[in-house]
This record gives sequence, C-alpha cells and structure tokens, in this order.
Amino acid sequence: MTLGQLLAFNVALLFAIASPGPALLVAVQTTLRSGRAAGIVVGAGLGAMAATWTLLAAGGLGLVFQRLPWLYGAMRTAGALYLFYLAYRMWTSAATPSKARSAPQRQAFLRGILINLSNPKSVLFAAAVIVAIFPAGLSPANGLVIVANHLLVEIVFYTTLAFCMSTPAVAARYMRARLYIDRAAASILGALGLWIAVSALA
Repeated sequence: MTLGQLLAFNVALLFAIASPGPALLVAVQTTLRSGRAAGIVVGAGLGAMAATWTLLAAGGLGLVFQRLPWLYGAMRTAGALYLFYLAYRMWTSAATPSKARSAPQRQAFLRGILINLSNPKSVLFAAAVIVAIFPAGLSPANGLVIVANHLLVEIVFYTTLAFCMSTPAVAARYMRARLYIDRAAASILGALGLWIAVSALA
C-alpha cells in the first residue's frame, strides 16, 4: 500500500461522504436543530459505523452479500423502516418548541450509528473502492490503517461541517424557517426510505 493509493481512497471517500444522502442530511439537521456539539457527536457515530463497514468489507462481507442477496435486501428494508421512523419524528416535532440544546446529544451518537448501519450499500462501496485502489493481499496491518484513516476522514469532515453549520448567522436563519426546513428534511428522508424499500423488494 502506498501513500498515493491512500490519498486516492480519501478522495473517493470524500466524494461519497459529501454526496446527498441520509447521513449528510441527518448531520446537517442535527447541527441546525441541536447545536455544534450534537452535530460533532452524530458525525462521530456516522464515522464509526462507516469505518466498521470498511473493516467488514476488507474482511469479505461484500462477498457474503453477493452470495446471500436476501440478507442484503433484508438489511436495506430495515434501513428503509428506520428512515421512515426518522422522517415521522422530524415531521411531527417540527412544529413543537425547541427543547434544550443539550438533550439530543445523548441520542446523537446512536442516531449516527443507526443511520449508517441501515445503509449496507456502504460495505459494497468500500469493497469496490478497496479492490479498485489497493493491491490484492493487503496485510492485516494495512487493513487497519485503511479503517483508521477512514474513521479520521469521517470525523474531520463532520466536525468541519458542524462548525460551518452552527455559526450564529446560520442558526438564526434556521430558527426563522425551522418548520419548513425540518419538514423538507423529513420529506427527503421519507422519499429516500421509499426508494430503498422499493429497490430492496425489486
């Protein structure tokens, strides 16, 4: 494994993290609604689970999903149900007064874990990128370096995002339009959940 290969992996990873999807949407919405600390914590949960998928991909879980498509479909269906649940919670709480900012932080890490746990395509992405970029027969030490690097990239990305989205100006704009922003986020999560459910059953 070379430094160039690791950098290429990071570029692919950053494009994947920054692409619109449930993880990015939940990270932004959590920061806007609950503050910078909650945004960093949910990002840590997202990163921990994403790095775990990479670890499992390096261990061959992608092959298991290819040989047992029903297992992959079942996990995607469970993920869709979780997105429906989050969408419902966001929609119904959008019109209620904001609670203390510290309260949601207790649940933020678990929410991050569950969001990326409900997205098993991450393991297929990781497996494809690892095969495409790194040489065959990676040593366990190199595999651990890749996983640790993945976790670091995720944490740095979501921490930076939390700092950018929690500035006073952004927070003030969010509070003025909170009802519409939260319900738009809920609608997007619901649509993503529907798309995942339909594709899992196809």
